[in-house]
Amino acid sequence: MTMTDAEFDVMDELYFVQPYTYLLEELTLKEEELKATLRSLLEKGYIKCFFNMNDEVFEDQLNFEKEYKTYYYLATKTGLLAHNGR
Repeated sequence: MTMTDAEFDVMDELYFVQPYTYLLEELTLKEEELKATLRSLLEKGYIKCFFNMNDEVFEDQLNFEKEYKTYYYLATKTGLLAHNGR
């Protein structure tokens, strides 16, 4: 799977769990672009969501459209391999 420049930049920040607000501050993406990029990475299985620094949001609890601003994000092993292989 190919990775866009925006996806690559987001993945750069997700080697550790990071809140949405951190990503918004660190990246030059607008809110809608960041949301779309996170959604795309999530759909590819490259990232996972957390309620906080420790508690993962499992698929049956995920409500990305409503809750994405409150989530924390982390790259998955698959995502890291795709990021590092680019």
